[in-house]
Amino acid sequence: MRAHAFAMGLNSFGEVATDNGRTLDDAETVRLLVEEARLAEAAGLDIFSIGEHYRPGHVDSAAPVLLSAVATATERIRVGTSVTVLSTNDPVRLHHEFSTLDAVSNGRAQLVLGRASATESFPLFGYDLTDYERLFEEKLELFMRLQREEKVTWTGTTRAPLVDQELRPRMRPGGVPTWIGVGGSPNSVVRAARYGLPLMLAVVGGRPQRFGGHVDLYHRALQQAGHDPQPIGQHSLGLVADSDEEATETWWRYWEPVARQLAEERGFYEPDRRRYEAELEHGALFVGSPETVARKIATVVRDLGLSRFDLKYDIMHLPRRARARTIELLGREVAPRVREILSKEATHV
Repeated sequence: MRAHAFAMGLNSFGEVATDNGRTLDDAETVRLLVEEARLAEAAGLDIFSIGEHYRPGHVDSAAPVLLSAVATATERIRVGTSVTVLSTNDPVRLHHEFSTLDAVSNGRAQLVLGRASATESFPLFGYDLTDYERLFEEKLELFMRLQREEKVTWTGTTRAPLVDQELRPRMRPGGVPTWIGVGGSPNSVVRAARYGLPLMLAVVGGRPQRFGGHVDLYHRALQQAGHDPQPIGQHSLGLVADSDEEATETWWRYWEPVARQLAEERGFYEPDRRRYEAELEHGALFVGSPETVARKIATVVRDLGLSRFDLKYDIMHLPRRARARTIELLGREVAPRVREILSKEATHV
């Protein structure tokens, strides 16, 4: 059961846009993200998040800096990360960045921590992929202690020890909202529950309802650890347009080459139109008119007991007009319709 007020957000991986057929350069795309955050706030959305990637066509490699710009350009919308690769970040530096962001934004900062599905940051910052699990486990333990304790003494294998360390500026009491991103690992679900942290399900393919077992495991693990119920969110890809046909054709045009590249890099299935249409119908692509997308979101919110849904709205070379229209429709039409559907369902329980 959802125990928290429903929130609708946007995720960006900083993917470069096009404008009238011209590909924006990196600096233009950075400025576009700030503009889109303002648009998201005006449309009534609750959260604007930015990822962390280190590959051509992405400009989200310094998310805390970009989010600070977003914070100064907005007043209400919460600002955070759709993923922070904790394994290749230093927890002390991360604390400084997000305590500062939280101060700049007047308490609107949050983040999602992940182990990384894209691993370019490991060689870039001198980490060994064989330490994948150990890096995340140690750094999460340290980061949460830095958030929750005034002074920290800590010893591990991934960085220098700390002795009675105080950090400034301080986090708000208890730290900023920190979610654990999960792509399918039950161990990650249990880890989130052990720390009493909210769970963000990264559902990028297949039926979202297949994560129902993870949700059940999370609830059981929270209870066993003695923690109160925590929010559960979902991150998925999609586009909203004025009609189903427009949305379907627009997303296919820009999603297909990205999916084909990922298939070559990671061994995923080759994209084809039949599989694409199946994902639209029953899978994790939220593409369509406002009514179509709202009904699909409401279904997964009900089935998984979600309190938050974040739509990743950018994909390589998607025109800025299509991005802006998605933001506007998601905030002004989809989010209110989702809440209306959920409210009607609740009155009939």
